[in-house]
This record gives sequence, C-alpha cells and structure tokens, in this order.
Amino acid sequence: MADPHKKLAESLEILQQEQQNSGKAIKTDQISRTHRERLTKNKFLIKVTKEWYIINNPNQKDGDTTTWYTSFWEFCKRYLEDRYGENYCLSAEQSVLLHAGATMIPHQLIVRAPKAPNKTIKLLHGTSMYIMKSDIQNEIEIDYSTKLQIQSKEEALVNMPPVMFEQNPIEVKTIIADIKEPSNLLRILLKGSHSVKAGRLIGGFENIGNRKIASEIQKTMEAADYKIKVIDPFKDEKHQLINLRVPSPYVNRINLMWESMRNNVIDNFPKAPKKPEIKTYLKLVEDIYTTDAYHSLSIENYIVSTELIQKVRSGEWKLEDEEDKKHRDAMAARGYWQSFQEVKKSIQKLLNGDNSGEVFDIDHGEWYRQLFQPSVTAGLLNVADLAGYRNNQVYITNSMHTPLNRYAVRDAMPALIDLLKQEEEPSVRCVLGHFVFVYIHPYMDGNGRMGRFLMNLMLASGGYPWTVIPVERRDEYMQALEQASVHNNIVPFAELIGNLVKKNIEGKPEAKI
Repeated sequence: MADPHKKLAESLEILQQEQQNSGKAIKTDQISRTHRERLTKNKFLIKVTKEWYIINNPNQKDGDTTTWYTSFWEFCKRYLEDRYGENYCLSAEQSVLLHAGATMIPHQLIVRAPKAPNKTIKLLHGTSMYIMKSDIQNEIEIDYSTKLQIQSKEEALVNMPPVMFEQNPIEVKTIIADIKEPSNLLRILLKGSHSVKAGRLIGGFENIGNRKIASEIQKTMEAADYKIKVIDPFKDEKHQLINLRVPSPYVNRINLMWESMRNNVIDNFPKAPKKPEIKTYLKLVEDIYTTDAYHSLSIENYIVSTELIQKVRSGEWKLEDEEDKKHRDAMAARGYWQSFQEVKKSIQKLLNGDNSGEVFDIDHGEWYRQLFQPSVTAGLLNVADLAGYRNNQVYITNSMHTPLNRYAVRDAMPALIDLLKQEEEPSVRCVLGHFVFVYIHPYMDGNGRMGRFLMNLMLASGGYPWTVIPVERRDEYMQALEQASVHNNIVPFAELIGNLVKKNIEGKPEAKI
C-alpha cells in the first residue's frame, strides 16, 4: 500500500501545476476526483460553489477569511470567463467603485450577461454573485486591479442608480473629476435621451467645481431640444481638495477621503497640550521604547519578550550568533530598535520647527530601511527588499479592503505627503496620516509599524505624548481600520486613538508590560 504522505505529495504536485497554469481558482475538471478529495480532506482546497474550489493554506484557522478575500477577484474572473467568455460586464455601481480605486470585497457582486439565469450564486463568508440577464454596454474595459470586464467611466456614470451620488459620494466625485472632456459622456446621454440623468451629472460637475464640462453638457443637450433640470445630486457641501488637473483618480480619492473625515477626527480628539520642552519630550520617547516595541511588534504577531527587547537595546544581541541569526523575531526586534532611533531623529527635527509632513517625506525611507536591514543582513530577506515601495500586490489578513495596485502607490503616496504638509491640525495628521498610509499599504511588509511611527511623529508635532496601541486592543484596532477602509467611517478609529492619547495626557497610559 502506498504511503499516505506520498499520495498527498503526488496530489500537491498536480495542484502546483494547475496553480501555475490557471491561478488559485480550480474547476473540478482540472483535477481528478481522487486528488480533489485528498486535497480537500487535507485543507489544501476549499469548495466555493458547485464545480469550483480555491487553493487554501491548510494552517489557516476555521473562520479565517484571508484566503477567500485574497482569492475573490481572481475567482470571479475565472468563473465569469468560463461561463460567459467576454460576453459579460460588472454592474454600473461596481464599475464606478473600481474606476475610483475602491477594490474592497463586495457582499454581492452584480454581473450583467445576455445569457445569465437571473440567479444568486452563494460564495464563501457571506459573499455572493448575482448574475443578471441583461445586455452588456457598448464600452467595456478591463479593470487593471481585478482583470474583470467593467463599464467605461462614462457608461457607468450614466447607468448607475441615483442613490450612488449620496451613498458613495467619494467614489462618484473621484470619477467625475477624472473625466477631462465630455464627448463620450454626451454620446451616451444623447443616444439614450437621458435628459434627467444629464441634469444630475451637470449638477455633479458643478459640485466639484468643473463648470466648463457642466456648461458643455447642458448647452449640447439643450441644442438637441432636451429640457434640462439641473440638480445637485450629492446634497452635501462642495469639496475644496478636488484637483481637476491630476492625471490619477487615486489622488482625488485620497483628497476626498481626507476632507470628508477630518472633522470627525477633530470632534473625537483631545485638544493639543502645551508645546513640550525638547529634551524632556525626547527623554519620554526614549523611556517608552520597550513598551512601544513590545506592543507594536506583538500586534504584528511577532513573539517578542521584554528580555529580547532589552538584549537588542543593550547591544548584547549579535548577528554573528547563529541562534540569533535564525531568530525571525530577533530580526524584527533589532530592526524595530534601529528604526525607532531614526524616528527619534525625525521628531527632534519637527520639535525644532521643521514641517512634520516634510520631515516624514524625507525620512520615512530611512525608517523603512532600518526596519528590515537586519533581516537582509541575516539573509532572511533579499537585498532588493530595501528598494522602497512595493512592485507587487499585497493583501491584509482578514480584510475586505484590497490595497491599491502597485502603480497607484506611486501616485497615492505623494498625495498623502502633500496632505500632511498642508494640514494645520495635528490630530488630523496623526489619525488620517496613519489610516491613509495603511490604506495605501505602500510596502510589502512593515506597513503597520511604519503607520504607527507616522502616527507618533504627527502626535509629537502637536505636543501630544507618544502613544502606544495596546496589543490587547488589536482586534478593535484592526476593526476600526476596516471600518474606515471599507465603509469610509473614520469615527471608530478616531475614537480609539483619541481616547488612548487622552489617557496619556492624564498620566494614565493604557499600554503596559
């Protein structure tokens, strides 16, 4: 009788070949029933729906959503291509979200296809796909991030339901701002006799300050003998941070998020204390290092004892020591100490009067290099990993938010830095600086630690004390970031950080070891 381990190894070899050929989504006809059942039993495959599986990490705990969320878009692409070829497109609503860079996992993905059965297909973890029998639009594009077929910006704006203007104002304004001239939009409006939709879109362009395009649409529709009633479909205040000249929609999306969230941050944050004496403040930062390192590294699931932190701090940790060289957690602790020293230098600069956004702009690359230099020296990471912003897609454990694609990072990070430079309120720089940084997720690793360093740099710029996010509140912390990323709701995150800062000001810090 063959060894069960050899049988499993044989099945895994076949699975590896299929993954190389077609990715994480596997259809039943790709693998024999025997191999499929063996791989499913050992949790290397998870069934999604009839005839379809995804490749799984067998060490993933039951209920963990990471494998599904990181496979969702790829699965949908393969499933739809298998069923409908190129004869499908996503709904107008979903197309708008993707054009605006909002790649969060939807609870239900709505798809239009002429040969669809008008059927809901249940997927994993409460998600589903609704395939609607409907003609697809004339102008179809391939979304860069998901590789799915979506409607063009203009088609999506015309076809989306009016409620999108109020429920998703950031995404809709991002797309309206990304339209540089109205020819394609006018063709669709005129061909479909969409006078009511034209009135809403004219009001939308006026809302973001693009009166030129608003006027061209109105004059053209009226020249074609349509009566136009212009209304502002957003029913909110006009935003000031929209830049009609930027070539990237990601810049305006981040600007709009920042502007829509800042008042909620201010409302949930204590007033800035008096400016501290520089030496006293830096001494307090030095004193909190052990507590900060323990909690920040523990949040990232490193197992780091206070003894290891003190060993690194005192210089007793040696790279030449083979036990330390193999110790992943020791590499993380050493990198954290080195990076912390650079952050202290950055804080001293801003306490001496430098602009906090400019300090971050100049210095954060060195924070990152020091964070991972020990792992590179030890051979745990490739030297190319120190190069800077990522060149691949990255995912966040258990999150429905998919960080921006690698090309968008190059547009989004300068936008964040500009906002930090211009923002006058330190509490906003602190909370939104941290949030937007991890929303972008510019690095392959270390984004959480870098985000918390950024948060504390901005706290220092307002005289607030260095604040540690306790590992005991990790779940609340991650859920608050998820609310902001997926639902544009910054309040839970602002409340969490604001309350921790308030306790520090009162001399009652929550984080202890």
